[in-house]
Amino acid sequence: VSLVQSGGGSVQAGGSLRLSCTVSGGTLADYDITWFRQAPGKEREGVICLNRRYDTPFASDSVKGRFIISGDSAKNTVYLQMNSLIPEDTAVYYCATDSYTDCSGYWGGAYYYWGQGIQVTVSS
Repeated sequence: VSLVQSGGGSVQAGGSLRLSCTVSGGTLADYDITWFRQAPGKEREGVICLNRRYDTPFASDSVKGRFIISGDSAKNTVYLQMNSLIPEDTAVYYCATDSYTDCSGYWGGAYYYWGQGIQVTVSS
């Protein structure tokens, strides 16, 4: 299984961006996808995830109400729609998954499969 990310880029505060994470070598329905981010000098932060079994998202307080996660089974792809972006959202974003880690809002689980990471920059 591999995760391939796309999207990202630079935007002004208040703008929107969409990231994609495509599952290759596996079926999206078998995996809960979690998005993490890491800003320079900061620890990795769990952002949002999608529990495929219950079709339920869990978001961190820092992005709740602004970020939306959705999945397209036909394309084996999960999307992260980021709205009302603020400079504090600037980071490298990663999607991740694991056969034994479910999406539950707990961000400290083990993740074996990771996307390549993609830069998101929000200017003020």
